[in-house]
Formats: sequence, C-alpha cells, structure tokens
Amino acid sequence: MEILDGLIAWFGDPAQWSGSAGIPARLGEHVYYSLLALVLSALIAVPVGLLTGHTGVGGFLTASLANFARALPTIGVLFLVVMAAGIGLVPVTAALVALAVPPILVNTHEGVRSVDPGLRDAAQGMGMRGREVLLRLELPVALPLILIGLRTAAVQVVATATIAAYVGVGGLGRYIFDGQAQQNLSMILGGSVLVVALAVVTTLLFAGARRLLVAPGLRAQAATAR
Repeated sequence: MEILDGLIAWFGDPAQWSGSAGIPARLGEHVYYSLLALVLSALIAVPVGLLTGHTGVGGFLTASLANFARALPTIGVLFLVVMAAGIGLVPVTAALVALAVPPILVNTHEGVRSVDPGLRDAAQGMGMRGREVLLRLELPVALPLILIGLRTAAVQVVATATIAAYVGVGGLGRYIFDGQAQQNLSMILGGSVLVVALAVVTTLLFAGARRLLVAPGLRAQAATAR
C-alpha cells in the first residue's frame, strides 16, 4: 500500500503536469522519438519487403539480415552510434530503427509471398503487369501482415525509447533514469506506468487501423496465419 500511495501522490503532484520536465512534455518527447523511428523504419522496410516479396529475389538475404538485426542489443547499438556521432537524437533514432526494421521487413515480405499464385495468374490474365499486380493485388492482400509487423515494431519502439534518457535526451525514460539516480521508487514506477500505458494505446490504435483498412475476410485470414 505504501508503494501505491507513493505512486498516487507522484501522479497527483501538480508539479508533474507542467514545465519542461512535466508529464505532458516528456510524453510528447517520447511520442516524437518513437514516431520518428517508426516512420523511418517503415520507409526502409516496407519498400524492400514489397520488392523482395514481389520478385522472389533476395528473400533468404532479407530474412538473414532481419534475424541478424534482431540479435543486435539495442543499448549496444546506441552506444556505438554515440561514439561515432555524439550524444543526441541521432544515436537514439539509429538504435530504434535497427530494432523496428526486422519485424516490418519480415512481415511485409511474407505477406506478399503468401498471396495465392492463382490470384496473381488471374490478375495477369486481366491485363495487370508488374507494378499493378503489386499495388492492386499483393499490397492489399499483404496489408494485414504488414500492419501486424508495424504494430510489433511500434510497441517495441515505445518500450525501448526509454533508452533516450541514457544519452541525455528526454522522453518518459527520464523518470526511470532520474528515479534510479535519486533512489525515488515512485518516480521509477510512474515512468514505467506511463510507458506501459503508451504501449497499450499504441496497440489499440493499430487495432483500430486494422479494422478500418483491412477487409473482414483478410482480417480472419491473417488471424488464422498467426
């Protein structure tokens, strides 16, 4: 109960809701870092996954690189980039992009490769070629898996963006980092609760996007595939 009372008192302190170190400001920073990393990762991974999935070329290399990137420790990537580029947003973004690219890339590739060959033949029989087959058939059919990859990457990025605090950047990780330095358990728990809440909201947003963008039949098919 003492821990819970301390957490409630921390959230109830008016000082936590104003200024550059307040919850709204830290939350805005965290969302910005996460969104920037996710957009950059999608710009890299989705086109590559669409290309390799459509052509069937480079699939093994794509999977191998993705698995290699998954094995990289994010904090290790962060400090390597810090040594090369200095402290700031660049190393944080690079580390988060390295984390987010693999699930987006693999899901995009597998989503396109999972399209029924009969559908491709039918599309080509209707006169579609190359890019038209990709954009009008393969991309819509692959969209459920692509969104799953984006959701997975987004949740991982939101959770891991706390590392920004370790290189002097803001975000919700400041509460965890500063709480450890000050031995303030309420601050550590408060920052952790905010990160978890943001991850839950992110998951719900992708669930809503999936419902809006994906046809019911494709949603059911993707759920079966998982």
